[in-house]
Amino acid sequence: MIKSFKFCPNCGHSIDRFDFRRMSCNNCDLVYYQNVAAAVAVILKKEDKILFTVRNKDPKKGMLDLAGGFTDPDEPAERTCQRELEEELGITIPLENFEYFTSQPNNYEYKGIPYKTCDLAFIANFPDEEIILEKKEIADVKWVSINEINLDDIGFDSLRKVVEMYINSLNN
Repeated sequence: MIKSFKFCPNCGHSIDRFDFRRMSCNNCDLVYYQNVAAAVAVILKKEDKILFTVRNKDPKKGMLDLAGGFTDPDEPAERTCQRELEEELGITIPLENFEYFTSQPNNYEYKGIPYKTCDLAFIANFPDEEIILEKKEIADVKWVSINEINLDDIGFDSLRKVVEMYINSLNN
């Protein structure tokens, strides 16, 4: 059990059991459901290369990642792609240029709290714009040729699978 959920947020009674689906309080009958958080990742392509970001903070600091992030409430996934690319890389891509590719479940632990996410992967062509890094989250970017990608360098299992599926789709 994670330390943040030792007590009921409604009545403060001690919680005996919490799993990734729900927490229930025997004292006040509150049932709290742990819903999956939506997140996006964008495969930015240019010629035979994919743009990877290098994470500048945990989780997975120093490992390769795809640009993206968590979806805000009331925000469509394509707008999340657009917003995250503007925030992280300083580039703008029109909403209609994001092509949905696939999704993967992910475990994302942040500051000791595990989150279950559904990572929605999109594909977009890189616009010929200058990249302006958001240094707090991204240490660097790397263009990697499709045939030189080492999947073990990608930090998250979900995105490793997405990139592998993308590479396989090009070979078919």
